[in-house]
Amino acid sequence: MPGPGPAACQTGAVTSASSPITDRPDAAPDNVPHGAPDDRPDDRDSAPQSVLPLVVRIERTDPPAHTDALETAARAVLALLSDPRTTAADGEWAERVHAWQDARIRKVVRRARGSEWRRAAELPGITVTGTSAEVRVFPPVPLDGWPKELVKLQVSGTELDDPEPPGRPDPLLPVLWFNPEVPMSTGKSMAQAGHGAQLAWWALVDADREAWHESGFALAVRTATPEQWSALTAAGLPTVRDAGFTEIAPGSCTVVADHPALRPL
Repeated sequence: MPGPGPAACQTGAVTSASSPITDRPDAAPDNVPHGAPDDRPDDRDSAPQSVLPLVVRIERTDPPAHTDALETAARAVLALLSDPRTTAADGEWAERVHAWQDARIRKVVRRARGSEWRRAAELPGITVTGTSAEVRVFPPVPLDGWPKELVKLQVSGTELDDPEPPGRPDPLLPVLWFNPEVPMSTGKSMAQAGHGAQLAWWALVDADREAWHESGFALAVRTATPEQWSALTAAGLPTVRDAGFTEIAPGSCTVVADHPALRPL
């Protein structure tokens, strides 16, 4: 069922990216988040388009919990963005990541088990482990150039459950708050969590990035109450606005990245 459209975003909210990144009418060159690409929307459309692949391990007998999968996906994206293979000028992945960030930011989550997972794990990438979840993130690939080990993996219908409702997050932790009025599959939500983490990363100064990295990218994912969501979208925090290619309506605001270093004083 499609979620709400642009009305799901508070008027005046600072919306910095989406899945893929949509127009940023309020992000002029002098106020683009720290570390974010500063191309205008038309430039991003004309650039070669890539996608960041993520694969979640889902074994039939022992699937991960929904929230843990979202949190692990977010940390996987941060691990790739901060990896020396991405950040070094001559890094193995630097050119591919920079080109991906200069275009529309796309992330696609696929699922694997057994031999599928083992084959995926042999490709260059980073595996991040949560409490019950394992997610492997790979450097960006062209939209029509997926590795054969990944291209046949299932992308739709990834649904997981939480055995128990997640508790209240630690107030000192970064929290990726989901819109309570925009239901999504687990796979779609994992991609959105990755977008929210990436927006927070772009918005942080270097010292706060380093502190987050040293913590192992500790974070929480939660669904806001309607009252919380209204306050969050009015707070000027990085907000994910979805392009609406799958599952939800174009322009839907899906995630607010509530990092302590970015909270208004």
